[in-house]
Amino acid sequence: MFLGIDIGTSAVKVICTDGTAIHATATADLTVQSPHSGWSEQTPDAWWVATCAALAEIAETMPLSGVTGIGLSGQMHGAVLLDSAREVLRPAILWNDSRSTEDCARLQAALPEIGTIAGVLPLPGFTAPKLMWVAREEPDFHARIAHILLPKDYIGLRLHGELATDRSDAAGTLWLDQAARDWSHVVAEASDTDPGWLPRLADGHEVVGQVTAVAAAETGLPAGIPVVAGGGDAATGAVSLGATEPGRGFISLGTSGQLFVAGDAYHPNPAKYVHAFAHTVPGRWYQMAAMLNGARPIAWLAGQLGIGAGDVVALAESAEPTRVPTFLPYLTGERSPHGDPHIRAGFFGLEDSTDRAALCRAVLEAVAFTFADAVESFGDTIADLPHLAAIGGGSKSPFLLQLIANATGQRIGRTAGSDAGPAMGAARLAACGLGALSLSDLGQQPDVADWFEPAPAHDLSDRLQSYRALYIALKPLSPPSK
Repeated sequence: MFLGIDIGTSAVKVICTDGTAIHATATADLTVQSPHSGWSEQTPDAWWVATCAALAEIAETMPLSGVTGIGLSGQMHGAVLLDSAREVLRPAILWNDSRSTEDCARLQAALPEIGTIAGVLPLPGFTAPKLMWVAREEPDFHARIAHILLPKDYIGLRLHGELATDRSDAAGTLWLDQAARDWSHVVAEASDTDPGWLPRLADGHEVVGQVTAVAAAETGLPAGIPVVAGGGDAATGAVSLGATEPGRGFISLGTSGQLFVAGDAYHPNPAKYVHAFAHTVPGRWYQMAAMLNGARPIAWLAGQLGIGAGDVVALAESAEPTRVPTFLPYLTGERSPHGDPHIRAGFFGLEDSTDRAALCRAVLEAVAFTFADAVESFGDTIADLPHLAAIGGGSKSPFLLQLIANATGQRIGRTAGSDAGPAMGAARLAACGLGALSLSDLGQQPDVADWFEPAPAHDLSDRLQSYRALYIALKPLSPPSK
């Protein structure tokens, strides 16, 4: 049996699989701290506590003694700063943090060619600008940095004691030369980062360490279990769907949203903020539109209304579609296709008659519209795809997937267990690293359980245009965050 451990933003998810079927799954919730406007942080130790809790839940279903390999997945871009004793210096700065906007501008000015090197233009979500902010605003912490890790790799450190990452997660830092699939010392030095702080690189299926005796005592795992490098959640999600082969694509509906297309060559498109990143398997790259606001607005509205996310979806289905306001979902700015950390969310077109159901439908439509914008930013790259698979918690909603199919004009396919996504991909990488699967096996696609065909006639086209016009109108009214 193989474990996949996914360090998400809202939860840690662990699945146990033989490489094909899922035999056990567990989650442990996480919270995000925002001490100032635009800040988003988590304490790395909270990831470890949640990982241990999820493993304990797995152990109630099946013995951990049967685990033969572990793969890691996680939220990308987060900056985990360690001192020479490998102790955490400060809370991790996450992917949806916008404090380093000024530093992005400085980095692009210093390295105009950075979009071609790193696969995308600088945005505050990426790791490199975060280091510039720390150097500028927290010089005492910056002076004590000895190592930098990404979220899943901190859990790797706690499990096996090694400083390592994979190329797909490294791709999201801006420090990776995507074509060479190695660290760029030029970008590192331009972003106040000593290249010596960066961990060693591996492909996702490579074993980077074994569970230590200390970790075994804390987790209940047997000591000595091999741990592979794994991947950033986008790439491991791809592995769960067989999207390691060129021309395969999917959408991911987690806290963030992603539109992903795999390829066998490096094709940067920085002007559209389409990411061109190294895949977690050798000889593969991918293009991805990354939206900061995937299913996040649904959870946000659920919290405001005091109901569950499922209730938001149910209310949206009951709404009268002709009386729905327009919602911009940019709660924390937006990455693809706008590259705009300043824009914020809002409703337009509220009336006396606007009820909870109308608000809920407006939010779900906005999620669909973000994917329509993503599809447009890809241009012809996406034209010949037979379908887009769907993964992530938001993929549980047939109503939302149908809205996305209608808004994008793309055929959407949902597999059984689609919400396992990145954790399943991480486990499959472990199976590959231990010889139970081959690299070609990772390209096998799971059977599609449900299809969502774009309706030839629907009511979203005009609303999509209004949505896009609203962004243009409000952009000048969104000043830089303080």
